[in-house]
Amino acid sequence: MKTITHFSELDLTKEYTFSDYLQWQFSERVELLKGFIKQMSPAPSRKHQTTSQNLNFKIYSYFNTKRCSVFAAPFDVRLPIASAKKDTTVVQPDLCIICDESKLDDYGCNGAPD
Repeated sequence: MKTITHFSELDLTKEYTFSDYLQWQFSERVELLKGFIKQMSPAPSRKHQTTSQNLNFKIYSYFNTKRCSVFAAPFDVRLPIASAKKDTTVVQPDLCIICDESKLDDYGCNGAPD
């Protein structure tokens, strides 16, 4: 599989999978929704980042003594469809809480966060 180094090399009308996504090495942030590329904003605003950071700190402080993990973006969450053989939805929520460790792998979270 060819490594993609520029966003412009992608065909925005084509369906992609998580395997394809792993080959992309460009600076633009994207998500896959049912196989189709959705560009994310280049960088959230300062206000958004401050709010996200404060919320992340409070939630992390609460879950720090629990058996859950807290992750802030960028963190890949794959949302598999039971009938599909390939992951075609990959999102990067601002904040994720995962209590079921079996969902975690080297690539992020496989399944909906808790």
